[in-house]
This record gives sequence, C-alpha cells and structure tokens, in this order.
Amino acid sequence: MTTVVIQPSTGNAASRRRWSDTIEQGVRFLGESRERHLTEAQVRALRALHPSGHARFWGGRPTQTSNLARTRPGDVVLFTGQKRVHAVGEMGYLFTNVAFADTLWEPDPAKGGWDNVYSLAAFTPTDIPYTEIWDLPGFNAGDNFMGLRILTGEKATTILEGLAITTTADRLRDRAEETRTATALTQGTAVVPMERIHTTATSYRSPVEEIVVSRTEALLVRAYVDSLDGVETRRLRTPAGLTDIHLRGPDGTEIIEAKRGADHRFVREALGQLLDYAPHSPAPADRLSALLPARPASADVALLHRYGIDCIFRTPTGGFSRLPAPAASRDRMRAVWTR
Repeated sequence: MTTVVIQPSTGNAASRRRWSDTIEQGVRFLGESRERHLTEAQVRALRALHPSGHARFWGGRPTQTSNLARTRPGDVVLFTGQKRVHAVGEMGYLFTNVAFADTLWEPDPAKGGWDNVYSLAAFTPTDIPYTEIWDLPGFNAGDNFMGLRILTGEKATTILEGLAITTTADRLRDRAEETRTATALTQGTAVVPMERIHTTATSYRSPVEEIVVSRTEALLVRAYVDSLDGVETRRLRTPAGLTDIHLRGPDGTEIIEAKRGADHRFVREALGQLLDYAPHSPAPADRLSALLPARPASADVALLHRYGIDCIFRTPTGGFSRLPAPAASRDRMRAVWTR
C-alpha cells in the first residue's frame, strides 16, 4: 500500500531557497563537484532511476531519519507550505550522505544539514489549498501540517482518492493487467491474479517524470459547493470509496459524484459510483446526482434518469443547472439505493 509523506517545504525564506535550488529545476548529480561525494552503490542507484544524471532532490534532518526510513520508492510526497500543496511527487532513492547533502544545501549554523537525501522519481507542480484536505474524512480544519508527517493505511488512501492522485505504480499495474487480460483472451491462456505477481521496492522504476494529479473534478466540486446556500456539505468515506459531496439540507440527503468530462463514459462512471455509494450513506439518500462540467447528450441524461439520478451541469455562464430525474423513477429506485 502506498504511503503518503506530507513534507513541509516552502514555509519560510530559507526553505523556499532550497526549493528553488533543488526542486524547481533539479540538479546534476554526476560530474566532479557532486559525484565524488557519492559511493559507487549510490551512483548506481541514482543512475538507475535518473539515467540523465539529473534529478530533483529534497532532504530531511537527522531527527527525521526514522520517519523517512518508513518510506519506499514510489510513495507519494505532498510538498506543503503557506496553506497550499505546491507539488506532488514520488519518492525515488533515499540515502544518507552528509557530504553530498552539503553540496545541495548549505547547512544551518545552528541546526546543521539535511543528511537524509531523497530524489523524486516523478513530480508535478500543483496549487491545492489545505481546505481540500481538511474537507476529507479524518482530517481537521486548521491543521497546517507542521513538520514531516507519514500517513499510512486508510488516511493515505483517503488523501490519494480525495486529491485524485494516480501513482506511477497504479498506471503500470493497470497497463499490465490490460495487457495480460488481452493476451489471455486472444491466446486462450489463464489470467494470473495480480496478487501472484510479486514486485520489490528495489525494482521500482518510473518511466515518466510526472505523477497524475487530476484537478478538474476538485475545481468543479469547489465551484458547485460555493454556489450552495443553507446546506451542510462534506465528503463521506464508504467501503465503496470516497464520495465527492455528501449533502444534507432542507431537501434531505444527497450524494453527488463529479466527473471531469460529460461524455458517455463519464456518465456511466458516475452512475456506477453513485449506486455503489448510496447504500452506505448514514442517512438514507433522498437524491443521487451526477455533477458534470457541461450538459451531456440527451441519451446520457435519459440513462441517469432511468436510475432516478439527477444531472447537474455547469452552464456556459459559469452557473449550474439541474435536470431532475422523474419523481416516479426516483421513488422506484430509492429501494435499490438503500439496500
């Protein structure tokens, strides 16, 4: 299971200088000035992940050694500061090397250097306000994430789902699954379950330099929530996953699933997820709705309505319009929602 590292990085001027020096553009680790401080094993490991000889680096003080030791290649790092997540990356190679670290960042006269160095195997700049994390189940409003924090288990899953982060390992796993299934179907061979395919941390290799962080749905949800008045909104973690909006207001309880597109495949995804989430609502759902960035095709609206699901879409003027499902259809399906 993927671990999530919350890494403060731009909270003060000194941190922002380190960020500019080794994250924004990265540094070259091969060559006389830095390579001579690396062991042969460290050079091999870095070159395996970063064949160009260039990488982004961040570091932790000796007091963070035990926490960083809990991470593995491919774990997700949220770089935080000034009430925002400024970037999302994946852990590359973690090692301890004081001399090399000192070539990256000048040691603090009082606190010393950043002896624990790690490269980033994938990296994507973002601009995510803390409020989006505070809205997630299990997180607290006003938490400014002071100090390095390691999240595992349900908390890690919640933040990955809540911020729509897709790791490199997830993409590789999905691609491998599709390839194996297609091969099995064409050749008549058995499909090997994923749990029987073993991988190790040392074999981790990122073929890309960007981790996927989808923001379209989050921005759509924020805009819709901001348009509401007199209702309580939150997100609900269920055995089926994390809802986008769980709403309680004068009209009862509503579950809303947002999608980044309005074509048929996104409508089908929203339909399936809503029917999956509904039985887990603490209060029986009175309404299920798909939230889309544009009006879908009439056939897709009819598909949602067939299952008693409303269609909410963003209008060209920036507002929102609702196409409610027929009351008879909603009443008929409510028994299915609450099973």
